[in-house]
Amino acid sequence: MEAYVIVAAVVLFILVFISVVPVGMWISAVASGVKIGMFTLVGMKIRRVKPAKIVGPMIKATKAGIKVRSNELEAHYLAGGNVDSVVNALIAAERAGMDLSLEKASAIDLAGRNVFEAVKMSVTPKVIETPQISAVAKDGIELLVKARVTVRTNINQLIGGAGEATVLARVGEGIVTTVGSANTHSAVLENPDDISKVVLEKGLDSGTAYEIISIDIADIDIGRNIGANLQSLQAEANTKIAQAKAEERRAMAVALEQEMRAEVVKAESEVPKAMAEALRSGNIGVLDYYKLQNVQADTKMKTDIGNGVTDFVETKKN
Repeated sequence: MEAYVIVAAVVLFILVFISVVPVGMWISAVASGVKIGMFTLVGMKIRRVKPAKIVGPMIKATKAGIKVRSNELEAHYLAGGNVDSVVNALIAAERAGMDLSLEKASAIDLAGRNVFEAVKMSVTPKVIETPQISAVAKDGIELLVKARVTVRTNINQLIGGAGEATVLARVGEGIVTTVGSANTHSAVLENPDDISKVVLEKGLDSGTAYEIISIDIADIDIGRNIGANLQSLQAEANTKIAQAKAEERRAMAVALEQEMRAEVVKAESEVPKAMAEALRSGNIGVLDYYKLQNVQADTKMKTDIGNGVTDFVETKKN
């Protein structure tokens, strides 16, 4: 009976030992040449660190000839970093002959950048294409330009450096400035490589996480005649201004005519008074008054006849 108890105790101890101590992982690490103690792995489990997240990358680094310590990787893991991505970046940098330390790779990873992709992009440049950029030459012709920008990662400025959007915005600004300084749009079409040269000389990658290798003009299309449109709009505006001024002058003339008519009506209203006063004072006789009335009636008759003939002629013409 005692023998069964001893055997059961031994089996239980072995099971607990295996569950607590990752023996298989320790054997794999030792077989791969990774110097890590069994109690170190137990300590990782106690600190709630998955040993596989540390041992796997250490095996890869050791096989690649890169020396890393478990406590450094464990600290990066506890800080929320991606240990596997950091080790992959170190291996890629080593193969490419780049100087990248574990501290810098960890800092880049914790900054939210994909350090492995950054190293790959530094080795193999990336081509990003700008949207269609509208620029106007001095002759008023709009040009629609597309450019391809070849960039590679600048590891030293990856932390805190501006991204692709800033690079594209600066390239677009450089294209607009260069085309705008050209005297004619045909000069730009004849030498599109001048745009690339001028834009590259501006150092647009300053303060960004990328280094611009080349800027190539992919396509140039002729857009609107901005100068002619502006002249047309200006002419239309001038026409409206002239019409407004003419309408103002006409309104002033109409107002002046109304004032003059009012003065005439006022003067005519004084005539009967003057006639009555002249008759009373004896300055004019009754016969003279009747003669004046006849002259006025005769004048009115002739005016009416003239107006009637004019209306008749106009009616015949129509």
